[in-house]
Amino acid sequence: MIISSIVKAAAPIVGVAALCFSAYAEKLVILHTNDTHSAIEVNADGTGGVLQRKAIIDSVRKAEKNVITVDAGDMVQGSLYFKYFRGDVEYPLMNMTGYDIRILGNHEFDNGMKDLAEKYSTVKGARLSANYDFDGTELEGVFSPYVIKKVGGKKIGFLGLNVDPESLISKHCINVKFKDIITEANKVAAFLKHDKKCDLVVAVTHIGYEKENDKTTDPELIAASRDIDIVIGGHSHTLIDPKHPERFPSLIPNADGKPVRVVQTGKYGKYIGKITVDLDHLKGSDGEDYEYELIPVTDRFPEEQLDRKMIAFIEPYRQIVDSVGGHVIAKAAYSMKNGERTGPMANMTADLTYDYLVHKADSLRAAGMDIPPVDMAIMNVGGIRQDMPEGDITEGQILSTYPFSNYFVIVELKGKDLMEALAVGARKGGEGISRNVRVVTDGNGGMRRVIIDGEEMDPEKNYILGTINYAAEGNDDMVSLARHRLLWTDDVETCVPSLRWFVRQGELGVPVAPDPNPRYVIDTSL
Repeated sequence: MIISSIVKAAAPIVGVAALCFSAYAEKLVILHTNDTHSAIEVNADGTGGVLQRKAIIDSVRKAEKNVITVDAGDMVQGSLYFKYFRGDVEYPLMNMTGYDIRILGNHEFDNGMKDLAEKYSTVKGARLSANYDFDGTELEGVFSPYVIKKVGGKKIGFLGLNVDPESLISKHCINVKFKDIITEANKVAAFLKHDKKCDLVVAVTHIGYEKENDKTTDPELIAASRDIDIVIGGHSHTLIDPKHPERFPSLIPNADGKPVRVVQTGKYGKYIGKITVDLDHLKGSDGEDYEYELIPVTDRFPEEQLDRKMIAFIEPYRQIVDSVGGHVIAKAAYSMKNGERTGPMANMTADLTYDYLVHKADSLRAAGMDIPPVDMAIMNVGGIRQDMPEGDITEGQILSTYPFSNYFVIVELKGKDLMEALAVGARKGGEGISRNVRVVTDGNGGMRRVIIDGEEMDPEKNYILGTINYAAEGNDDMVSLARHRLLWTDDVETCVPSLRWFVRQGELGVPVAPDPNPRYVIDTSL
């Protein structure tokens, strides 16, 4: 009877103790971003902005004991800040934000290896790459395959995995030995898990979630691995929303059927990902036990809560960007989305290229150069980086829309090589092609035929193509375009004649209103 009373009296005390234990459980919070693409300012829709991102990260750091910040690459390229200042803005701001772990995206290579080595020599925190061999290059010794963080008595291993650069990064910009993603991931993850006795292994990747070509994706990596617990990804600009797992599942079974948590936050810094791990119960846990949420980055913080040092650092650069960004040169008749692979932006870009190079070939021929007329143009839609809202078009907007340091070229190649490149576009959903071309597809990514100037394209005939040097090298998966004979290369970047075209439309008082109709057309009759 006495024992029974003691047990009953103790029960509430045990309950309180359990609640206290739960309240003070050791947690790890991982905050992550990817593909912020030089989005220094708040986006037009009120999202993003490096100052707002820093305010959110700081607020989480104040609330949580153990916070690790991770960026999964492509933090540069996509705005005037990179176009004009070549990373002098983004790299210091990332350091001011206090990222603990960084990996490379493909766009970090846009200014070449030497420039990247100079920039990355200033990067604070761990710099990871497990599957790029930089030996003998400017980046030798800059990166490590992994880092181990000790948090709450636990060992957390992070490894970095980079995308296959073939047909993606210009060979003029990169010189590394690429090692197979799955092989290296499994080797390093097993080393961390079994040799280094890590309690949790996190792969930070820039390989993409969605399948576009024959390159390895995050889901494929997970399916072929056993020792990776979390994947923090980038590259495909996928917004993996845990509230809507039906679109992009955040839990993928590994080789043993164990669910692995995979995360990615879209693009332009519109979200910060937050992973919460219960360190006290890591043993036997899996992806379902790691809480995941997306934190919207908005302009909700008042200016007095923003980082004063960062504001002062950005201001002189902002003045220059604003001076260009405010110069109106034309008007758009309606809004256009850069993500539409066969829409008006793709059509306008290809037609602009076609018209410019037809005129250029005519001028060169009149000057005595032996160069045939241009038959068609192809422009990769991956080179279009901004939407075009209805109304005023500014100089800065065009420079941000076409930010890459590419050059227009005229090349000669066989019809079969053109058709192979256009078939790659069909599998992806389209590319920018000039108005005199139609690619007939089956609606499921298969190409049936190519019509040029009302005639079936002849696989054995030589055609004269206008494009950019990046595409002509066989990049963006259009490998067959590299089988060309180069006839001419422009001596100014593509943004120069592109700007002239828009300025001329403004001078003529003609609103920019490109053909919105798809040029990759579906024929399901067969």
